[in-house]
Amino acid sequence: MFPVFHLSGESRCRMLQTALRFPHVFKARAEDSHKGTFGTLAVVGGAAGMSGAPILAASVAMYLGCGKVWAGFNQETLPFAVIAGFPEIMLDTADGLTKRQGINAWTAGCGLGTDKAAVGTLAGILAEHTDKPVLLDADALNILSTDAETRNLARGCKNLILTPHPAEAARLLGTTVAQVQADRTAAVRKIGAIFGATVVLKGHKTLVAAPDTEIYVNESGNAGLATAGSGDVLGGMIGSLLAQGVKPFEAACAGVWLHGAAADVIKESAGITTGLLASEIAPAARWLRNRITERM
Repeated sequence: MFPVFHLSGESRCRMLQTALRFPHVFKARAEDSHKGTFGTLAVVGGAAGMSGAPILAASVAMYLGCGKVWAGFNQETLPFAVIAGFPEIMLDTADGLTKRQGINAWTAGCGLGTDKAAVGTLAGILAEHTDKPVLLDADALNILSTDAETRNLARGCKNLILTPHPAEAARLLGTTVAQVQADRTAAVRKIGAIFGATVVLKGHKTLVAAPDTEIYVNESGNAGLATAGSGDVLGGMIGSLLAQGVKPFEAACAGVWLHGAAADVIKESAGITTGLLASEIAPAARWLRNRITERM
């Protein structure tokens, strides 16, 4: 059963105005399109005890229209044969997934861990897929902050997207959270310059920056997003757009905006901010993308 969402006329107009900034995200699908048209995303993470993180990222990628999605788990064997509720998502070990061909974009780090296997998996992605969009979040960022070889490999990626929260940003910069928060604009610019990457500095009024672009300041979202797994969902949303062929900066900005706007839809439709589950963001984001596309 599909959840019932709604927006007031004022909210709808405001969101439509913002969505005009993302023309490659909100466009109707051709009638002769097929799953290959909308790309394949690989989500890599899920160390023992953290299997839910890549599921959140992979499932929202499907909700946002990715053609095919793989979830790779940093475990010797798969934690389950199929994901209950999401049989559409294909499964592999993280090591096995890094060797697969036909992947259009990568989201890595959700619950990945920082052990030797995690470092090797991340290095494999960065070394073998330099021409593909690669989004790094969570433990992938923690590995970058401590492992020089992986850091150098990341700099070689042509379409790298980093999505740190303030603590991860501080580790990448070798500074403190207080210093990052004192000048978020400088922090997001500096990380981007170090890695030649599109950078999403998460938090209230999330910032998105890429080399030679103006900084995008996000205005959507509410305190409901302060919940476990919210960042995994964001990584899956941006990864989905990347796999569908949206360029990194637009994918990052649109993903950040949709992530927050979906939470705003839930708040307006159901009055929920406290106790919002990360898994509840995806259906609202799907609904919103479809409603906006109808009106563009």
